[in-house]
Amino acid sequence: MKTSKFFFALALGAMIAACSPKPAEPAVEGEEEGQETVKTLKDYTPTKAEIDTVSYLLGVNFGSFIKGYNFGNVNYSKIIAGIKDFQNAKGEYRDPGFNDQFKVSPDRINEIFNAYLEKRHNYILLENKEKGEKFLAANRKKAGVQETESGLQYKIIEEGNENKPSAEDTVWVKYKGTLIDGKVFDETAEDADPVRFTLKSVVAGWTEGLQLIGEGGHIELYVPANLAYGEQGRPGIDPNSTLIFDVTLDKVGKFVPAPEEVKK
Repeated sequence: MKTSKFFFALALGAMIAACSPKPAEPAVEGEEEGQETVKTLKDYTPTKAEIDTVSYLLGVNFGSFIKGYNFGNVNYSKIIAGIKDFQNAKGEYRDPGFNDQFKVSPDRINEIFNAYLEKRHNYILLENKEKGEKFLAANRKKAGVQETESGLQYKIIEEGNENKPSAEDTVWVKYKGTLIDGKVFDETAEDADPVRFTLKSVVAGWTEGLQLIGEGGHIELYVPANLAYGEQGRPGIDPNSTLIFDVTLDKVGKFVPAPEEVKK
């Protein structure tokens, strides 16, 4: 994972914004066309409200950086100290010795960030693995819960009819996906039409689990991380997360292979 020197990027963004041409201000009523309005320093002095707004949005921008890279808990007093140190530094960042003014050289930012984020990532992987194993161990003892050879756990609420899908088939479903702590990360709205997709195009736990019921069936799937999004995760789902899906199979569209070409 590679990171960038974010304060340089922010400075560049600010410079671009500052250099962008501003639209011409409309003439004030009563002024002769072409007459320039004399501006004073007061006209260009930001108000307290403007300073507060910009300051807040700088925080939001930096917060998005922290959250986007999943830094977790950070020491905000040290962040402010780093900001002040950079503002008070003498010279320009291209100058020799500029980085010697800081307690930790900005030249090491990629090295330190990458090591920290790798450690965070491995911690999350192991933590979620242990949580998932504990959940599945307790869940398999519950009434009605069964387990396949792959480790997928499921509970059939309605079996549906005999028209069961294969991996090649198209299915129409309504569902709700939750983490093991009950947090909903995805679902179809109550008044929405069923979602359509080819069964083999989704996570392995779905592909396997939905073949256990027929049209009109209703199933709960308890999907280990290796049958879901694995160590990569996805937005809203941490790496190595065990997932729970409540799925109703509305319709099955059987796969029809293309006819073979006629040999000449």
